[in-house]
Amino acid sequence: MVYVISKTNEPLMPCSNVIARLLLKQGKAKVKRKEPFTIRLNYETSNYTQNLTLGVDTGSGTIGTAVSDDKGEIVYMSEVIVRNDITDKMTKRAKYRRGRRNRKTRYRKAKFLNRKNSTKKDRFSPTIRCGTVTKNIFLNNIGNTKYFGLMDILLVI
Repeated sequence: MVYVISKTNEPLMPCSNVIARLLLKQGKAKVKRKEPFTIRLNYETSNYTQNLTLGVDTGSGTIGTAVSDDKGEIVYMSEVIVRNDITDKMTKRAKYRRGRRNRKTRYRKAKFLNRKNSTKKDRFSPTIRCGTVTKNIFLNNIGNTKYFGLMDILLVI
């Protein structure tokens, strides 16, 4: 599926890869963005779009989206897997840091709770922060009306 933008930068209905390739070969369109692949038409067209509904299911491990038309046919479907290795990487980093400290200072008294991040109120962990940032970026990209002429957005949390 290829996103299509009119000459006046209005979103049109997406087209197939074959149609997009023909339009690019004939010089009737040019590439607007590579990710997600979007073409911009070089000629005037009607701004006809169908009523589309975006459904988003934001789970803890994956984010699923689907765009359907009035008849219930799926126009677009995607799934994004959220990173879940942050906790392991932070544990490994702390282990290496402790090892460095133990090599350098043999008789130092143990220090704990001396970090502002540890005692800060209303603080989110890096895992939760990464998950929310990933969801926000994804929803901003897919929910943006520059790719689809979306009428309704259905969000399942």
